Amino acid sequence: MRGCVVAGIGTEVGKTIVSAILVQRLKADYWKPVQAGSLDQSDTTTVQQLAPCGAVFHPEAYRLKRAMSPHAAAEKEGVLIEQQHMKLPPTDNTLVVELAGGLMVPLAPELTNIDLLTDWKLPVVLVSSYYLGSINHTLLSIEALQRRHISVLGLVFNGDPVESTRRSILESSGLRSVLDIERTDRFDSAWMAEQVENLRL
Repeated sequence: MRGCVVAGIGTEVGKTIVSAILVQRLKADYWKPVQAGSLDQSDTTTVQQLAPCGAVFHPEAYRLKRAMSPHAAAEKEGVLIEQQHMKLPPTDNTLVVELAGGLMVPLAPELTNIDLLTDWKLPVVLVSSYYLGSINHTLLSIEALQRRHISVLGLVFNGDPVESTRRSILESSGLRSVLDIERTDRFDSAWMAEQVENLRL
């Protein structure tokens, strides 16, 4: 596999954890194009800590201080996020890319995350969760990807399981689950090894 993009149905659904699991499993490179906030403990740093088998951790194209939507953080800092500076980093290895936020998150005027996916032509692992409204958000995300002919490798469900939600999403989308992650505060090496083993790619 040349690589994949980890996208979420919204914020705080577990993209970074899923990225780390993929990096560890595939011994892949990792890239987070835009980091907004938490520069001292960035998502790249977190993945490095969780996935010691990762190969190269490429520097972010944009590092923004404020924990806001990238377009808003960039505007406050006098930065213009440009698509031409968001090309995939060169590598001969598998590359795992983690988006900042959901698919339609704006990066700049007339530029969203999903525009980058169209340019990169990498398949997507979509991270879902079980909050009220997640069925709608998941199916809308899938529809947006399919309308742009972006391949979806599968879904990851993260959180306390709600079987009716999981079943509804899988039946409606026709996609498969590649990993089910139950809520935990334990992200040690044993837990990571278990998730890597359970990943169905």
